[in-house]
Amino acid sequence: MGLLSDTPVHHAVPDEYVLPPEKRPETDEFVDPTVTLPVIDLAAGRGRHLVVNEIIKAGKEFGFFQVVNHGVRDEVVGAFRSAAAEFFAMPAEEKLPYYSDDLTKPFRVDTSTTYVLDRSSGGRYWRDYLQLQCFPVDRYSQDWPAEPAAFVPSLAAYAKAVQTLAATLLGLIAEGLGLEESFFRGELTGGGTLMNVNWYPPCPDPSLTLGLLPHCDRPLLTVLSQGDVSGLQAKHKGRWIAVQPVPNTFVINFGHLMEIVTNGLLQSVEHRAVTNSSAARLSVVTIMLPNMDCRIEPAPALVTEGEQAKFRPFLFREFNEAYAAAAANREDVLQRFRIHPAGTME
Repeated sequence: MGLLSDTPVHHAVPDEYVLPPEKRPETDEFVDPTVTLPVIDLAAGRGRHLVVNEIIKAGKEFGFFQVVNHGVRDEVVGAFRSAAAEFFAMPAEEKLPYYSDDLTKPFRVDTSTTYVLDRSSGGRYWRDYLQLQCFPVDRYSQDWPAEPAAFVPSLAAYAKAVQTLAATLLGLIAEGLGLEESFFRGELTGGGTLMNVNWYPPCPDPSLTLGLLPHCDRPLLTVLSQGDVSGLQAKHKGRWIAVQPVPNTFVINFGHLMEIVTNGLLQSVEHRAVTNSSAARLSVVTIMLPNMDCRIEPAPALVTEGEQAKFRPFLFREFNEAYAAAAANREDVLQRFRIHPAGTME
């Protein structure tokens, strides 16, 4: 199957991308458009304690927030976004050597996504994507494509800068939770950094399909560059809200592991990508993963004295298997690891 980006203009949604009615986006699902994500200024002069409190407050309320003055230069972001867009615009034959659905490859391009729950209906999601290992840069840069020429140097600069930002945010979050600033370092984030570069071409009928299904992310947190084209939506109080692009920001959200490690204090939140008919959208998602044999469990300091932890200990490899089996369904994933009080039904 070819990439969506191989066709300059799509005049109709192919049958395999038409989702069943119950999976399509509904325009009446939105809350008041004045509900927006907090934008947190990370500027050094604001005071660390203030920034920490704002992050924890936003995390508890939304599970999402945006950050400005984050230390990643605009030209670094713009250079990689431009190079990634150039990659998707290359002729099909130049992208073909990288085409693969093998999840173990350190660099690959693929189209759409299918999950077990959708295969019976042929449901595909309206996107192409690059998936790549991006940090440490020296270990993986030889796997990145030689064309376009700007791809490797721009990705190297971007990956290093975002790695630093993610580590900074995790330190601030740990401090806000009353943990050691270094709590999330080591095995919890030592399993490599993965990047998804998503390309959503203009869709002839956005009411029939989605760019990406509702899901929660796996890791502690996700760092997203979404550019200036909207499409990301997040669940808030049971309904979808649009995450409107703000210039020079990154969108940050918590994943399942953050919910488990904080014993439910900071929760993972469902989100999805919708399409539009007028403009292509490019998003760059970066996540830091644990080692496969990392033991995951609630931080003892966050389990209230006299109460039981909400989640059992497990290895990250077991979590990965559960995440795949549950087709990214939030409750199905978490149920595998919840501790149920005595006398209750699972």
